[in-house]
Amino acid sequence: MALISQASPSYCIHSERQCKAGNMVVYSVRNFMDTSKMKENSIGLPALPWNSSKTVQSLHIDGVRLGGRRGHGVIVAASPPTEEAVIAAEPLTKEDLVGYLTSGCKPKEKWRIGTEHEKFGFEFETLRPMKYEQIADLLNGISERFDWEKIMEGDNIIGLKQGKQSISLEPGGQFELSGAPLETLHQTCAEVNSHLYQVKAVAEEMGIGFLGIGFQPKWGVQDIPIMPKGRYEIMRNYMPKVGSLGLDMMFRTCTVQVNLDFSSEADMIRKSRAALALQPIATALFANSPFTEGKPNGYLSMRSQIWTDTDKNRTGMLPFVFDESFGFEQYVDYALDVPMYFTYRKKKYIDCAGMSFRDFMAGKLPCIPGEYPTLNDWENHLTTIFPEIRLKRYLEMRGADGGPWRRLCALPAFWVGLLYDEVCLQTVLDMTADWTAEERQMLRNKVPKSGLKTPFRDGLLRHVAEDVLKLAKDGLERRGFKEAGFLNAVTEVVQTGVTPAEKLLELYHGKWGQSVDPVFEELLY
Repeated sequence: MALISQASPSYCIHSERQCKAGNMVVYSVRNFMDTSKMKENSIGLPALPWNSSKTVQSLHIDGVRLGGRRGHGVIVAASPPTEEAVIAAEPLTKEDLVGYLTSGCKPKEKWRIGTEHEKFGFEFETLRPMKYEQIADLLNGISERFDWEKIMEGDNIIGLKQGKQSISLEPGGQFELSGAPLETLHQTCAEVNSHLYQVKAVAEEMGIGFLGIGFQPKWGVQDIPIMPKGRYEIMRNYMPKVGSLGLDMMFRTCTVQVNLDFSSEADMIRKSRAALALQPIATALFANSPFTEGKPNGYLSMRSQIWTDTDKNRTGMLPFVFDESFGFEQYVDYALDVPMYFTYRKKKYIDCAGMSFRDFMAGKLPCIPGEYPTLNDWENHLTTIFPEIRLKRYLEMRGADGGPWRRLCALPAFWVGLLYDEVCLQTVLDMTADWTAEERQMLRNKVPKSGLKTPFRDGLLRHVAEDVLKLAKDGLERRGFKEAGFLNAVTEVVQTGVTPAEKLLELYHGKWGQSVDPVFEELLY
């Protein structure tokens, strides 16, 4: 159902822009949806400076009919795709898209931590990936035993939802938890442990286990099942046209990421710059994907390497973030130039791969001529952009490989310590201020192969990581929640310079006898 509340007649977009008077309507919309970020969103979007003569046609959300004039700032923003499209009589403007991102600004007391992690399901007996039929049985079992709501696409179950948590499927059946926005790392880790307990309780009865690693170590693309989700079929057809490794990204990678808030446009800019500069360090610390089809692949993070030849239009280190002009508007300009994958109309995905969102805004999208995008379409489009950090109404840290449970709490601890503490954030910005775009890109290019042993200036990246990890611990201690212990899982990595991937390679060449099969037990959840 749609919950509607009227906010106060004044609001402030963010601290760098003048507060304006106006009306704001807040929608909290729960829908069956298909996205890897299936969350219940409760957001307030500012009343944008639309012409009051522009009207919004009737809106239908979960059977509730809504109507309003644009002059009163009626905005609907639910996680896409909704059951019914919201149809606007007039096209969105770029200012509307900027306002959507701006609506993510939150005061510090409302900052939260959202974690997401993916894992490979496999049959204990054969080590082969789970088939969709097994995944469906698993999802149904978790739903029935632990009271999760089922997410359907047609007749197929494709995910689960419980409160502000969701479970979803990546293209090759990678099982993902998208966690609720939580206040402390203790809550985050408790959520992860609860999820793993529930999944394991049902999966073990089926002879299914889960592997915490960044890249499928044993099986080829042809061995991976394809999930019955419309958006993934469109992506599967498009990927080979724009890069050589896109299908590997879709079907054979797993990641863990953390989503963090910002208070203003200036705060978003500072956090984006710090996070992009240090993302290669996170990639090195969590490097955990050294095998392909049963053999070493020459990389410590094959998952990270794959993103370098997936689709250059929607990946990378975003050098424009370091330009003086960077802000919400510049990110919108970037996103508008990223080719589309699809749109969603009448409960179906429509293939728009390679087409322009700018054309869509002009009503000239070839796949649905004469139709204009909604904010749902915009939100959907933002989920198809894959840089090292991603801006939505929050910031996503995207540089880490998936790993075993003991490291799932360490990644959010690393970034919360650095970005949620003002002293640490400023120290990182000062430390990286003179890093050039070429140096940042060099680290991005070399870390997947050489990890913390990557040469940097007069030393190794490991030496920078030592300073950064100490900052993260200091930042966590100043938060006052006794969270610094969550970094213990990566402390040894920094102290020794030996990444998780290098430990796996040592086992492979040693007691595993050049077989990757033992990794399914070594990294079993």
